[in-house]
Amino acid sequence: MSGPKCPKASKHFVLVHGAWHGAWSWYKLVALIRSSGHNVTALDLGASGINPKQVLEIPLLSDYFSPLMEFMDSLPAHVKVILVGHSFGGLAISKAMESFPEKISVAVFVTAHMPGPTLNATTLLTKSSSGMLSQLDNRVTYDNGPTNPPTTFILGPKYLARNTYQLCPIQDWVLATTLTRPLYIYSDEDISKEMVLSSKRYGTVRRVFIVAAEDKTLNKEIQEWMIEKNPPDEVEEISGSDHMAMMSNPQRLYSLLLRIAHK
Repeated sequence: MSGPKCPKASKHFVLVHGAWHGAWSWYKLVALIRSSGHNVTALDLGASGINPKQVLEIPLLSDYFSPLMEFMDSLPAHVKVILVGHSFGGLAISKAMESFPEKISVAVFVTAHMPGPTLNATTLLTKSSSGMLSQLDNRVTYDNGPTNPPTTFILGPKYLARNTYQLCPIQDWVLATTLTRPLYIYSDEDISKEMVLSSKRYGTVRRVFIVAAEDKTLNKEIQEWMIEKNPPDEVEEISGSDHMAMMSNPQRLYSLLLRIAHK
């Protein structure tokens, strides 16, 4: 059986997952994009998905971003991709925008952290994650001893069910409870050093923000605050979507991405 025919103007989508997740979280969207004949790459960031690194081996944010940076660097100079980031993956694609603006035709933030020249990443993360560490069955580890700051953080099954996957099919929640991995808790100093974004580079890339209306992990108030503080070129909304828009409403997200790509 032959694969789908490539459209005349075939696009290349690069999908970057959020914290604790991996390339696996895009499985529905990857299938939709491939079936339409477009090219798609879903990446695993450091110590995520099937990336072989363990979480304590990536103590710097640059280590976490490394697979995306290496991929972008490997692209031929004339190739432009549609870069799509979800949740914490918004930081990764922002770094790629600063480093490789000439290789990105548009950057799409799917209910994602969206720092910028006018919105500091540490301020954004502090505001968006306040109180999250201690909610329900979320767990932190203290690998450097209990008197030092926590080193890693993972979401528990109850939190995932109530706040992240509440509108998804139960199979997707089960998948997440099996495949999520801990995230290193990066220092404010490291984040500030890594996330230096300029109008001259980051600011030259067209940006679209997709609001997930029923998101309880990165709630609508936070999403609207980011949009106000760091206005993108375009804003779209997916109603009836929880934090995992690619699982709770993949068809709508796919349609929006195709429309954005063809602009």
